[in-house]
Amino acid sequence: MNFIHWLVTAIAILLAAYLIPGVEVTLLGSIVLAVVLALINVFVKPIITILTLPINIITLGLFSLVVNALLIMLASAIVPGFAVAGFWSALFFAIILSLITALFGVRK
Repeated sequence: MNFIHWLVTAIAILLAAYLIPGVEVTLLGSIVLAVVLALINVFVKPIITILTLPINIITLGLFSLVVNALLIMLASAIVPGFAVAGFWSALFFAIILSLITALFGVRK
């Protein structure tokens, strides 16, 4: 990931936090959260995806939304400028964040 992609992700985090009630983030927290989410997606998410593969197959991939919400909650425990009120806020935040980054993501 390059700096531009982290900047787009930080802006998407700010926008998603504005849209979803129960999610609070500061400007510095959004930048740190973009880096922490990138690290979590590189190191933790592949392991969890392999471990939850059977239930992910049974639910036709919808369980990956739950995994993303749990990773958002993990990131909120790590990043001091980011807070999520509960699971549903994290789930909707993960959905909105992925939609925004897909819309405004940096293409190679």
